[in-house]
Amino acid sequence: MRVVIPTSTPDGLLAKRGAHFGKAPFYVIVDIENNEIKDINFVQNPGHSGGACGNAVMNIKNLGADVLVVSGIGQRPLLGFQEAGIKVFFDDKSQIVKESIDRLLNNEIKEISLENACGRH
Repeated sequence: MRVVIPTSTPDGLLAKRGAHFGKAPFYVIVDIENNEIKDINFVQNPGHSGGACGNAVMNIKNLGADVLVVSGIGQRPLLGFQEAGIKVFFDDKSQIVKESIDRLLNNEIKEISLENACGRH
């Protein structure tokens, strides 16, 4: 499973999580097999100007993501991720990537639904 988490810094598991997935400066990518972390990378967010949320969804899809962990997301991008087969989980408690990964692996965060998305963004 490949997990992508928007972050403010490129510091792997210690990276501070970014508030908005499309505008976070970096994405930390965590590959997990059998509930164990196998690899950690990061990429700079190429942004999504000009293509609105569709480009942001494509940016995450192009990373090979199976899962995206966010602290909030609009309905349009959430629909885009659902159409792309990427599960989106909600975590507004964790400050760093490692905490989010631990919470994901322990089933302490849930997949976000359209009803829980932020308006029509």
